[in-house]
Amino acid sequence: MKSPSISLLAKTDKDEVKKYKYLPMNIKLILPSLLISAMALAQTSVSGYVFEDLNKNQKKENREKGISGVSVSNGAQVVLTDKNGRYSLPITDGQTVFVIKPSGYGVPVNQNNLPQYYYQYKPNGSPADFKYKGTAPTGALPQEVNFALYKQNENKNFDILVFGDPQPRTAKELDYFKRAIVHEAKSNKKNTVFGISLGDLVWDDLSLQKPYADIMREMGLPWYNVMGNHDMNYDAKEDQLSDETFESNFGPANYAFDYGNVHFMVLDDILYPDPRDGKGYWGGFREDQIQFIQNDLKLVDKNKLIVISFHIPLEHHNEDSFRNADRQKLFDALAPFPNALLLSAHTHVQQQIFYGKAQGWNGAKDLHEYNVGTTCGDWWSGTADDTGLPTSTMRDGTAKGYSFISFNDNQYNVKYKIAGKPEDYQISLYVPKVIPFPSKTSAKILANFFMGSKKDKLQYRIDGGKWQDMDYTETVDPSFAQSVYKWDMTDKLFPGRRPSNPEDAKHIWVAGFGNKLTLGKHKVEVKAEDMYGNQFSASEEFDVQDNIIIP
Repeated sequence: MKSPSISLLAKTDKDEVKKYKYLPMNIKLILPSLLISAMALAQTSVSGYVFEDLNKNQKKENREKGISGVSVSNGAQVVLTDKNGRYSLPITDGQTVFVIKPSGYGVPVNQNNLPQYYYQYKPNGSPADFKYKGTAPTGALPQEVNFALYKQNENKNFDILVFGDPQPRTAKELDYFKRAIVHEAKSNKKNTVFGISLGDLVWDDLSLQKPYADIMREMGLPWYNVMGNHDMNYDAKEDQLSDETFESNFGPANYAFDYGNVHFMVLDDILYPDPRDGKGYWGGFREDQIQFIQNDLKLVDKNKLIVISFHIPLEHHNEDSFRNADRQKLFDALAPFPNALLLSAHTHVQQQIFYGKAQGWNGAKDLHEYNVGTTCGDWWSGTADDTGLPTSTMRDGTAKGYSFISFNDNQYNVKYKIAGKPEDYQISLYVPKVIPFPSKTSAKILANFFMGSKKDKLQYRIDGGKWQDMDYTETVDPSFAQSVYKWDMTDKLFPGRRPSNPEDAKHIWVAGFGNKLTLGKHKVEVKAEDMYGNQFSASEEFDVQDNIIIP
């Protein structure tokens, strides 16, 4: 019987076999084990089955059949299972192999309702010198990596919950998130089937990721998570390693799944360290991520709605914030799909962004990115209410909250829910309490329509008169500005943290009072209709008083 080492060497170089004969005996004894170990580490493929898990024990048994035509990926390549449910993929150290859940099937979840659809291949584990630990060594690949699915009814009409930036920096702020958002949202979830958090799950202290996951268990829904720039391992010297702790706690940072007639894709769009100078981060994608996007979408039915979730919006100021070449590659991959929606957070404002030909989008209609308002608002700042929760209004005057997305086949409808307010609270009015008689004044009626965009129309009327159009403008919300500047005018510090300075909002409309108002009380009403046909209204009273003329 040939020595294992000679058999291996014979496949490469006969001269090496000759050299082996003259090696010292102690080296001869060590060499075979070294070569076998090297061969194990060099293993380049992973294979297994996607199967229907009839008893939901996550183990493939003889009576459990494979499922054909299911996508499986290593984060770059995507393949379909064969008629027996079998797949095979190349894999290298650090990659994760995962199944892309098809419609009509569910995946197991762990004790925190985190979907379990992946296998991490990290034979040596995450870097040991990172401040926050990642994945323990996984060792050699098992003979098969199988993925369990089970049949579930999936209506093409369904709702999901979307959270932007919880971003607690301390356990105290994590408690704010729990009390202000989770406790309310779980009682309002109605027909929602799962949820997504759009990154910045914590604020740099990655030890809070697991407590965050524990809190999210209360939602009682499968929950998917996006990686944000405050969820990274700052010890990483290359972007592939910046998500080690995130991956350990939540799974891959890039993945996809189907539900109903919707294909969901989640992407890590933060390049760290910034490839331009090695400092900070840059919005964009690595080449393997671009491959995943392209390879995944090639296999998706063009009739499906594509929903892509990431953290940094594609239109984040300019090229300094997001690499335009990567945005264009994403646009090109999405262009064949008539229906698509992008979801992002990061900015701590709320805005509707539309991409057309001027931005490089060549789809049949404008591509919509919903830049979602954040659950932490303005980073848990501002004065506290009676329960000790900070007001934390965002810089554009949008109050903290969360979103519901309703899907009807391959169409969608978004509603934003202000935490602690009724569902129909969608417009914040700024109306001076008193104006002079005669009512010619530079004071304005201002409406902050939280879900609005310049494509919408708002109208107003006074005392039940004729409805008139309001003018769209981009300016600061004066009510929010007043709440900030009172921190500068006080002679005794308020508890908590001063809010950020106000910024121009992308959802403000203004109107004047006219000069025909009589003395006394009056009422202004405002109505709005969003892009989905949802209608909202708000009203305020004001007083017209005799003008005091100073002689």
